[in-house]
Amino acid sequence: MRSYLLRRLPSALLVLALASFLIFAILRLVPGDPASTLAGPDASSATVAAIRAQLGLNEPLFSQYAHWIADLLRGDLGPSYAIGGDTADLIRDGLGATVELTVGALLFVILLGAAFGVLGATSRSRWVKAAVRVATTGALAVPPFVTGVLLVLVFAVILGVLPPGGRVSVLIAPDLGAQYLLLPSLCLALPGAAVLGRYLKDGIERTLAEDYIRTATAAGVAPRRLLWRHALPNALPPVVTVLGMQIGHLLGGAVLVEAIFAWPGLGQLAEQGLTRRDYPVVQDLLLLLVTVFVLVQLLTDAVYAWLDPRIRWE
Repeated sequence: MRSYLLRRLPSALLVLALASFLIFAILRLVPGDPASTLAGPDASSATVAAIRAQLGLNEPLFSQYAHWIADLLRGDLGPSYAIGGDTADLIRDGLGATVELTVGALLFVILLGAAFGVLGATSRSRWVKAAVRVATTGALAVPPFVTGVLLVLVFAVILGVLPPGGRVSVLIAPDLGAQYLLLPSLCLALPGAAVLGRYLKDGIERTLAEDYIRTATAAGVAPRRLLWRHALPNALPPVVTVLGMQIGHLLGGAVLVEAIFAWPGLGQLAEQGLTRRDYPVVQDLLLLLVTVFVLVQLLTDAVYAWLDPRIRWE
């Protein structure tokens, strides 16, 4: 297992290096100048030039990129241009809220995806199968900002059983925090749960069609035992890969969901950084998300190899 992961480490480092370069380059292509934004619309060109020199924006782009990477390797994220304060502190303050939202959404993805997959593959009722198909199609087709508005309208406005937005940490007040977490995490999880459910359904159906399953059925083995002891474990490896990819989608989708539900996480920080052309905040934040995604993929590969030893042997 260790050698299997070590073989994947160089590609992961290469992805991070390319991602850092692309993040740096794309931000510089976005229209606008941080110095002009900080100086204000009535500032003179001399004032703007002085701010650019103070921020190091007058240096060659390669030099700016090299300084950024060197500071990152030392653990120094630098100060924020426009928001104020240290970039590391800003990210740390929003990270807890985003992690809480992502973990809540991941639980919904696993639970709903498992329900969609098992019911869609094993139910003998065509109405249940049709309901699962409609639910997964709707979860994929309706964009999160529409789903979020509908959830707020139904559960917060009409029924009045859940708060429409904001956050209370589940670590401080578990009961109240869960109420605030429920709607945004459900909104974030629905597309991923639909994708996971479809992959699980297809995997279970393929496994149940295998000859050894038919032989076991003819021998009188209980269908429930076949499902939980044979069909489901054999359908899990590709589903684990999809689940790992969905974690990356959850982190990316959290930006929009946090804006809908006024959730004070990294999404709001990214929006403020982009609006104010705050390069250090946006660069470090995007690279952090890429790093988390790469680590999740490595963990996914490890779980895949553990579930299917043939992967390690190859």
